[in-house]
Amino acid sequence: MDDHDHGDDAGRVTAPMQEFTTGQVGVGLAVLLVGLVLTFGLALGLVGI
Repeated sequence: MDDHDHGDDAGRVTAPMQEFTTGQVGVGLAVLLVGLVLTFGLALGLVGI
């Protein structure tokens, strides 16, 4: 047997259940776009297309 407490964690909230704001969505999209531009921009630039 383990010594861990397996009590009721009803007050605990996991990440997928947490709400997020429109600003956080915007930051996520901006990070995505910068990553895509860097990835494909560098790849296409090095190939010479």
